[in-house]
Amino acid sequence: MTLAIPLTGDTLTPQARKLIEAVRELVEGNQGTIAVETPPEPVADQGEGPEIRLLTGSRQVLFDGEVLPLTRLEFDLLLFLAERPRRVFTRGQLLSGVWGYDHTGERTVDVHVRRLRLKLGGSAPVITTVYGVGYRLADDARVTVQPHG
Repeated sequence: MTLAIPLTGDTLTPQARKLIEAVRELVEGNQGTIAVETPPEPVADQGEGPEIRLLTGSRQVLFDGEVLPLTRLEFDLLLFLAERPRRVFTRGQLLSGVWGYDHTGERTVDVHVRRLRLKLGGSAPVITTVYGVGYRLADDARVTVQPHG
């Protein structure tokens, strides 16, 4: 069994540290193993289409050098996908990961993806649909995440 705990920032919060220790005790008590991994830094793809830079410090998106106005949830959705390239997410996973809950209808995700796609233009889709599953960042999307922009 794999348990993924997404962590942000350079240090663990006391709650995250307690959770990891509790899981470690459970796993090691049953002769299992536990490893804490640091996710790799996102790397900008040199694909087709416009260059998109997410400046997380100022919560701005630069689309070919121009500021692109996004809502809070549009920014969070794009950031979530950009930090996890080449992974497909169901609507439920996106609701949980971006919105922080899954009590809203899954069509909420569809509406936000559609609006985000319109703002990003249609020449080279940045967010692709995996039919019957969910959404993912396109392989050839040129998206860069800059933590202190």
